[in-house]
Amino acid sequence: MGESERRSIPTIDVENFPAEYRKLREASEEWGCFRIVNHKIPLTVMSEMKKVVRCLLDLPLEIKQRNTDVIAGSGFMAPSQVNPLYEALGLYDMASSQAVHNFSSQLDASPHQREIIEIYARAIHELSMDIAQKLAQSMGLMDNEFEGWPCEFRINKYNFTPETVGSSGVQLHTDSGFLTILQEDENVGGLEVMDKSGAFVSVDPLPGTLLVNLGDFATLWSNGRLYNVKHRVQCKEAAIRVSIATFLLGPKEAAVEAPDEFVNSEHPRLYIPITYEDYRKLRLSTKLQAGEALELVRSHS
Repeated sequence: MGESERRSIPTIDVENFPAEYRKLREASEEWGCFRIVNHKIPLTVMSEMKKVVRCLLDLPLEIKQRNTDVIAGSGFMAPSQVNPLYEALGLYDMASSQAVHNFSSQLDASPHQREIIEIYARAIHELSMDIAQKLAQSMGLMDNEFEGWPCEFRINKYNFTPETVGSSGVQLHTDSGFLTILQEDENVGGLEVMDKSGAFVSVDPLPGTLLVNLGDFATLWSNGRLYNVKHRVQCKEAAIRVSIATFLLGPKEAAVEAPDEFVNSEHPRLYIPITYEDYRKLRLSTKLQAGEALELVRSHS
């Protein structure tokens, strides 16, 4: 463990393209995660959003429970038997001003809080699309593959106490969507990613940067080329930990399959076409949370 903790995930400079294309592809294939620097989201917006998030997560339970699902599992998540220290609020389709309005209204957000949520949602959605498109371009695809793909917003709170140090904040899992952009807690660490050897690598907070994880749908879309990184959160200290995750999911209705450019005699098609919502329901119903559900959509042709 000691050796793995000294390793660090790759860093991608968003302002340094096209020079970073090769590094981006290698990071996505080998690690399935990377840190991004020089993104265009102002630090003041990130800081203000974190204040809003802390206020929303401190609301009484009966208000948080108004945050209902739009698609399966997209609303309020209370602490559970599997993840007793974790709770979260969610917003599906953050590019929709109506969805942002509904989310804000459910939680009695003030006019200022609503404005910050709208500004942040716009900026992080734009960044999600930009990173996804750069990734496609790094693999030789020039078309806009991700037009209209919705993003989901999840704000997370970990209720760490002296008694829980050393325990799990959230179980080992992969993300179900295409990619995740995470604004981590700038003060409280605990995130660990698993490399391809099965070793855990600590991802320590670095204020002002953002983290990107690739999920199951990236593996499916890329015909197995992109790595859906397993990760977890461990309780390292007795402090409330708050993070903001934005998930670029998959199209609302269309089934996704690997583009023809990724399929040839050496790389036969690995997965059947499937909609994101069907895949999400499959993961929830089977409780296969660490990428194993991809085996259930393997192509047998």
